[in-house]
Formats: sequence, structure tokens, C-alpha cells
Amino acid sequence: MPQIAQLGEFYSSQIFWLLIFFGITFFVVGRGMVPKVMDTVASRDNQIAADLKAAEAARAQADAEEASWRTRENANRASAQGTIADARAKAAAAAEQRLAVAQASIDATLAGAETRIAEARRAAADDIETVAAEATRDIVSRIAGLSLGDDVVRGAVKENLVHG
Repeated sequence: MPQIAQLGEFYSSQIFWLLIFFGITFFVVGRGMVPKVMDTVASRDNQIAADLKAAEAARAQADAEEASWRTRENANRASAQGTIADARAKAAAAAEQRLAVAQASIDATLAGAETRIAEARRAAADDIETVAAEATRDIVSRIAGLSLGDDVVRGAVKENLVHG
């Protein structure tokens, strides 16, 4: 086979160029590019580690600020609850005072009304007594033909009205 026969002639030149090519590749890639890439990777790792430390510090600070905010918020909430309780107590006292004034006014009005009712009852009882006495005097004078005194007729009507 002629291809195999030519192998000896071209073998040494191919090995020479292969070594040249791999040598150039080794120095360009291995000595030039790989260290730069490794430095970049190391720099990124350092930057990521620094960013993680900064994020952890920021999270710790945020947690501390949140805790202090919660403390202030709870204190403000307790203060607001105290203010609300004071306002409710003051409003209840004011309402109670207004109710007491209104109740006193109502009691006075009721007492006046009861007094007027009692006077009206007495006046009505006096009127009934007067009408009954006149009617009794008229009935006695018509039926019996007697003329009785006003005091006697009123006494009999009062006794009848009281005892039924």
C-alpha cells in the first residue's frame, strides 16, 4: 500500500509540527489565558464572599432595626390603648354626669307632674263631692221633701265615698 509506505517520509515532519502547535497552544492557553481565567474566578469568589458577608451584616442590622421598631410599636400601641381607656373613662364620666343632670330634670318634671296630678285628683274629688252633695240634696228634697244643711249632706257624701 503506497499510503503506508509514505508514512516514514512524512512522519517526522508531522510530529515536528504537532509539537510546535501544542507548544504554542500550551504557552498561549496554559500560560497566558488560564491564569487570567483563574484570577477572574478567584476574584469572583472573593467578591461573592464579600457580598454574602455584607448581605448577612445588612440582614442582621435589618433584624435589629425591626426588633427596635417592634418594641417602639408595642410601646406606642400600649400608650394608645391607655389614651383610649382614659378617653373612654372621661366619656363615660361625662355621659354619666349628663345622665345625672337629665335624670334630675326628669325627676323634677315628674315630681311637678305628680303634684299637678294629685292636685287635679283633689280638685276632681272636691268637684265630685260637690256634685254628689248637690245631687243628694236635690234628691232628698224632691223625694223626702226635706231641706238638709250643706254640712250634713257633705258629711254623708264623704262617708259614703270613703267607705263605699
